[in-house]
Amino acid sequence: MKLVSWNVNGLRAAVGKGFVESMRSLDPDVICLQETKLQEGQIQLDLPGYRQYWSYAQKKGYSGTAVFTKVEPLQELHCVGVPELDDEGRICALEFPQFWLVDVYTPNAQNGLARIDHRLAWDEAFRNLLKGLEQGVVPEGSGCCATTPKPVVTCGDLNVAHQEIDLKNPKSNRGNAGFSDEERESFGRLLDSGFADTWRRLNPETEGVYSWWSYRFKARENNAGWRIDYFLVSEDMFGRVTGADIHTSIFGSDHCPVSLELDV
Repeated sequence: MKLVSWNVNGLRAAVGKGFVESMRSLDPDVICLQETKLQEGQIQLDLPGYRQYWSYAQKKGYSGTAVFTKVEPLQELHCVGVPELDDEGRICALEFPQFWLVDVYTPNAQNGLARIDHRLAWDEAFRNLLKGLEQGVVPEGSGCCATTPKPVVTCGDLNVAHQEIDLKNPKSNRGNAGFSDEERESFGRLLDSGFADTWRRLNPETEGVYSWWSYRFKARENNAGWRIDYFLVSEDMFGRVTGADIHTSIFGSDHCPVSLELDV
């Protein structure tokens, strides 16, 4: 089973830059998107064979996630279960027979870490969501049914570079949003709770491979990037991972797609 995740930074703009063609070339079983930036009915996609599931932000033209899948899920989930965190469309999760898939667009801490408290509250709620799903527990009020315990695959723009190897200029970015001590430690707690960073686990020493580049200062041309887009899996599922990739040659956003292959 092949899964692709991509922060498209506006799906309508990405469609005009070859999104459909890129997805056809990758031919995944499941496509997970972040930062779709649209409301219901604002786009019609030519992706035959995929069922479409959307989470919309209340604020127009902001945030949003979506999952397109060739495999019919058992149920869908669109929240972490904390009302004040659930109005930006940041979760689009599907339950499959073998695992839960959770597509996430993590809040940015913003310049000067102006939103760090919100970000850390989100991280805690998100971690609780994933651990709950592993145990078969769904958020109260989500409209979902409790399920049997099963592993979790989560992917998306987690808005953090975990280690210095994960960005081009760690020293000059220390303390900035996405590379603050608070965010890195919070991401570490997520991994320590029982999740594997699939690409890094398979490529422990690889440097210079990133998934996001600023539009400023010719960052992508100079490969001055950050690895902030991930596929994480429950530790007991890592043995089913047969491949993980970062598709740096695909354009259309300031992020590139990342992918995961599973033997399910």
